[in-house]
Amino acid sequence: MAESVVLDPVDLHILRILQNDARTTYREVAAEVGVAPSTCLDRVSRLRRSGVILGHQLRLDPAKLGRGLEALLMVQVRPHRRELIGPFVERIRALPESRALFHLTGPDDYLVHVAVTDTADLQRLVLDEFTSRREVARVETRLIFQQWDCGPLLPPAQDPAGHAHLSADRGPARSAGDDAGHPRVSG
Repeated sequence: MAESVVLDPVDLHILRILQNDARTTYREVAAEVGVAPSTCLDRVSRLRRSGVILGHQLRLDPAKLGRGLEALLMVQVRPHRRELIGPFVERIRALPESRALFHLTGPDDYLVHVAVTDTADLQRLVLDEFTSRREVARVETRLIFQQWDCGPLLPPAQDPAGHAHLSADRGPARSAGDDAGHPRVSG
């Protein structure tokens, strides 16, 4: 079981602000939260050290970079053994077309989010980088018509003392999306 991190209401407020705009200065965050800038900096540093904050990312629009077609590839690997999946995962992560890779339960072993130029490029990617691998038994492809960001990743509940608990290995938080329901071209 992952180590739990206790977050108080000030930590949660800081996280909400930074999730919505990671470029917000510590001075601006401190003013909104009602703490000194040095206190804000100390708290953010502690949240980084504890693994709650995993980093900051620059989001790019794939379509504006010539990769306007996005797809999800459901991949079945056989045999599903550690010595085969390690190199498979590293190869797929290294592909410039790969956006995200998920290891799954169920009939499919992996879900790969890719961004390509067009259907011919998608076909090339599937044939040259996936089905040509000996360990890949099957690939199913689904085109993405639209994608929406969802709300911030924050704990839904607090303990009686007003502290929230987060698992230290929950994975990277995605930035808050447009909750007006407008689509975005993945980022």
